Amino acid sequence: MFKLYKIIFFNILIIGTLISISSYSWFNMWIGLEINLLSMIPLMKSHNNIYPAESSLKYFITQTLASTIILFAVILMLNSFDYTPNKLNYWFMLILNSGLMTKLGAAPFHAWFPEVLSGLNWLNTLILMTWQKIAPMILIMYNLQIKFLIFIIIISSIISGILSFNQMNLRKFMAYSSINHIAWMLSSMLNYKMMWNIYFMIYTFISMNLIFIFYKMNSFTFNQLFLNLNYNKMMKMFFIFNFMSLGGIPPFLGFLPKWLVINNLISNNFYSLTFILIFFTLLMLFNYTRITLSTISILNDEVQNKYKISDFLMIFFNSTTLLMLLICTSIFNFN
Repeated sequence: MFKLYKIIFFNILIIGTLISISSYSWFNMWIGLEINLLSMIPLMKSHNNIYPAESSLKYFITQTLASTIILFAVILMLNSFDYTPNKLNYWFMLILNSGLMTKLGAAPFHAWFPEVLSGLNWLNTLILMTWQKIAPMILIMYNLQIKFLIFIIIISSIISGILSFNQMNLRKFMAYSSINHIAWMLSSMLNYKMMWNIYFMIYTFISMNLIFIFYKMNSFTFNQLFLNLNYNKMMKMFFIFNFMSLGGIPPFLGFLPKWLVINNLISNNFYSLTFILIFFTLLMLFNYTRITLSTISILNDEVQNKYKISDFLMIFFNSTTLLMLLICTSIFNFN
């Protein structure tokens, strides 16, 4: 049951993001980010346990630090553009981008992200993984620094691929998966920024489907998930297909944005970056496959129909998302 104050703060959260991405000055963008931050903290509150309080404190400290860095860079730029050389302005923009990357949770500024997610409920996890990425990413689009962006992409793909091994906490695993997708989303910005919209929307749909399954199963570790999925064959099927889609395996929808990004990178001669992205995404894909195989092969006394799937919306969204690649390739001609 949603409380009234959470609905109010959720609306303020959306308004803060819209202020950031529609502002004409860096200072107003910073104000929008602060509104967004301060409205996220009450949404993390929970009466059931103390872990959200710890996560909200970690989130507040790191985001405040990032906001301070952004404001510092903005003040330097506002006071220095008229009489400083271009080389110095480049460093000011680098500081600004570092603050935005910290807000985003991209590696090597990622350490707070899995720790914060590990103490939140699934709705807040979904907000942090999807909506909270919009404002920092669009602000990064406004001042792209290609070399710095490529460095972040490479580090994010390497760290997410390695640290996701042997991870049994579902929320931490989704955090490292999100860092891997951050690398792909940043890659989509390098030449054709409209591609970021496609990638982000598809990633959001797949994440919503997966997190709804985790919420329905009331699972926070893989052991709990495997045990609960044995009670419902349809839920298990949706979980496996969505996980494969998140990894970018054809013929699922998650393959489409990665296909477009790889095509765009190769067309613009980013061969080494494409190789690194694909290689370390294969590590993530190994983890996805390992988890789904464990779901299939664990031997338990399977009891039928403990959970009844009577939710039409869940079946509709999952079916639509899984079939969307076929629909997209039939309707659109991506050259």
